[in-house]
Amino acid sequence: MRFVQLKSGDVRRVAVVEEPRLRVIRDFDSMYALAQAAIESGGKLTSLVSTRLTDQSLDYEEIYQGNSSWKLLAPIDHPQEPARCLVSGTGLTHFGSARDRQSMHVVKTQEMTDSMKMFEWGLEAGRPAPGEIGIAPEWFYKGNGLMVRAHNEPLLIPVYAEDGGEEAEIAAIYLIGPERQPYRIGMVQGNEFSDHRFEKKNYLNLAGSKLLTCSIGPELSLDPEFHSVLGKVSLHRDGSEYWSQPIASGEDEMSHSLRNLEHHHFKFELHRRPGDVHIHFLGAHSLSFGQGIELKNGDTMTIQFERFGRPLRNPVLLTGDKDVPVEVITLT
Repeated sequence: MRFVQLKSGDVRRVAVVEEPRLRVIRDFDSMYALAQAAIESGGKLTSLVSTRLTDQSLDYEEIYQGNSSWKLLAPIDHPQEPARCLVSGTGLTHFGSARDRQSMHVVKTQEMTDSMKMFEWGLEAGRPAPGEIGIAPEWFYKGNGLMVRAHNEPLLIPVYAEDGGEEAEIAAIYLIGPERQPYRIGMVQGNEFSDHRFEKKNYLNLAGSKLLTCSIGPELSLDPEFHSVLGKVSLHRDGSEYWSQPIASGEDEMSHSLRNLEHHHFKFELHRRPGDVHIHFLGAHSLSFGQGIELKNGDTMTIQFERFGRPLRNPVLLTGDKDVPVEVITLT
């Protein structure tokens, strides 16, 4: 079962994908409220939704192409407090990403970078047996819900950034229950857009390189198969595809198990605050930046993973041409 969130004017709705239509759900105007109700009732989302389906259906194609009064939202958000949606991720989880990061930061031909060391540690101890704890992965802060964009919305290269590049990933979506228990709602396609040129200068720039907008969607999949997920990422300029790459995700492509990644994210008490939403990117297979591609203003990035619904598409938007200092005013 896959879901979308929609908005027309001030009206929000949640709908189930029934290609080529969207079936509207009654009583709930957000996935957040729907997931909360499932937790409170002690049941499952699927059984809750089955009792809330209406006869109202919408033309998905018109909405997907942006030709309807209904607009696709990101498939998860915190409707009341966007800042209570934490966006984060783990890097160096995929075989391809470790290769790209190694080439980005290599110093000497015979020297293993810290990135590759972390990846090797994941291979050695990233898949613990039940009841055991594996090694911690690389973890990064991406921002909060204000950084998240929906399908068709632009991803921004701000004036202070040196670059912007796609990172085609799958992200897991969580809600923290009233007893501080994390619940996984499902998974989404995502573009964990980052400033790779800034990061390449020095690995310690990684934290700052992540603070760009990102996108997820357009659909949220409940409990999708996550052993091996094939996909494709492509870049378009002036209406024509100029680069594409087969990609793969899932635990068969990763050095860490999903269970281990989840433990090391939610072991922190701050990440188990009741009512918070978490969007956690699970790592990329490969990047166009690693092949020397530089995105330009107006380029379009398209990401699609099998069994995750329609492709996620976002244009690139440069937001200015001159950086100016931010001056702080003292309150003395």
